[in-house]
Amino acid sequence: MSVTPLMVKDLRDKTGAGMADCKKALDEANGNMQEAIEILRKRGAASAAKRADRSANEGIVIARTSPDSKTSVIVEINCETDFVARNEEFVNYADAIANALLQYNPSDEAALMATEVDGKKLLDLHNEILAKFSEKIGIKRYEVLAASGYIADYIHAGNRLGVLLQTNLTNTNDEVKAMLREIAMQIAAMNPSYVRREDVQTDALMKEIEIYREKAIQEGKKPEIAEKVAQGQLLKFFQEQCLLEQSFVKDSKKSVSDIVSEIGKITGEAAQIIGFRRYYLGESNS
Repeated sequence: MSVTPLMVKDLRDKTGAGMADCKKALDEANGNMQEAIEILRKRGAASAAKRADRSANEGIVIARTSPDSKTSVIVEINCETDFVARNEEFVNYADAIANALLQYNPSDEAALMATEVDGKKLLDLHNEILAKFSEKIGIKRYEVLAASGYIADYIHAGNRLGVLLQTNLTNTNDEVKAMLREIAMQIAAMNPSYVRREDVQTDALMKEIEIYREKAIQEGKKPEIAEKVAQGQLLKFFQEQCLLEQSFVKDSKKSVSDIVSEIGKITGEAAQIIGFRRYYLGESNS
């Protein structure tokens, strides 16, 4: 069958692939549109290996919670350029991944790619995206959290930063949800490492004290004074790195712990923050 410009345009509209790639695929498929689509999918998957060594630090972070607010997912999907990250088809692809994670909680990425969205396997959708964009594209990391209490989520403008906040709360209202969202925003802005000081491992604490003590001695402090300085610096460390001890960004006269106590008074529960996840686009997994 002779391949016409209209057929090439039709295939491009269906797949988003380049005109030259569409023409080549149609030639190989002798004008069969469905076969040409499959050729482009396979070519996208095959070419992914050639992109393996390229850097992919752009992309999107999605944090999403189920209607009952007891299951949440946070996922980072990377590409190479901001142009692709802002493309509607890439965003739809990322949304499909987040929705599949939230709905099915697959055991691993292979199981995730085998799930279906609107009658199409995610792996096929993934290959279509690879065929459309000549970039390294993939899932960097994800987590699915399930809890008996309320989970709040927050996405910073531009989908470059996402937060999940786990609580033990079972009696939330709009006021409480708004307050929890503010705490999630606090995590996004202040980047704590722990919920509370008891979460800091002993080895990490000893290392911090040693650093502070040694610095004080190098500044000329006597050992006994250096020890006091180190303990003072450790208190500052807790106030910076432990969420509950941080000064609340919206009201510096209060700590985050104070806000959690206020939430407990509203709900009639012993309110607790169980944990949180914070994903910043392109950061190290460590």
